[in-house]
Amino acid sequence: MNLHEYFLKNNQRLIHKWIHYFDVYERHFRRFVDKEMLIIEIGVFEGGSIEMWKEYFGEKATVVGIDINPNCKQFEDTSKNIFVEIGSQSDPEFLKSVIEKYGRPDILLDDGSHQQGDIISAFESLYFQVKDDGVYFVEDLHTAYWAEYQGGLKLETTFVEYAKNKIDELNANWINGQLPTTEFTKRTQGICVYDSIIAFEKRVQGYRMAIKTAGIQ
Repeated sequence: MNLHEYFLKNNQRLIHKWIHYFDVYERHFRRFVDKEMLIIEIGVFEGGSIEMWKEYFGEKATVVGIDINPNCKQFEDTSKNIFVEIGSQSDPEFLKSVIEKYGRPDILLDDGSHQQGDIISAFESLYFQVKDDGVYFVEDLHTAYWAEYQGGLKLETTFVEYAKNKIDELNANWINGQLPTTEFTKRTQGICVYDSIIAFEKRVQGYRMAIKTAGIQ
């Protein structure tokens, strides 16, 4: 299934996405299609995106939407393994209960409140709950530059600045003891930065090794 085509032809519940996101979705999510997998999306809105993810990932997929608005519960469809949990992304105990109920997700997609404090709070609660070959995906990060979402250019409390520090943490092994090696260092393969999106690819890291190879002269 072509995700972009599904979006453009959608005649079901409302989906609100930026067009340029779809190439990025395909790049990071394609490997999970038609597999037993769990995606948790923070932000249900009108219910269209959780339906889209179910169609995209296939029959074996479980989709869980999280939203603070109780009205979003109506978009749950347990016959299709589409579930909706009501609570705040800034509430660690609520998020813990979701993980306990459904298990560790392969993909965590934050399209929630877009408030910078909420994004950071959810990341700190959920990053290590994502499977070690999974993806933590934060979108609509243009809001990190907008005051109404606690944003501002170079403002240290935004998720964009938070993620910049994570780049150093990812490379802690090379910083000669100036920065400690953390679980994030050990369990993150890469940080991919796009227009309005930051995707964290998880992978348990082994020993770093540089070798030389050459043909016989």
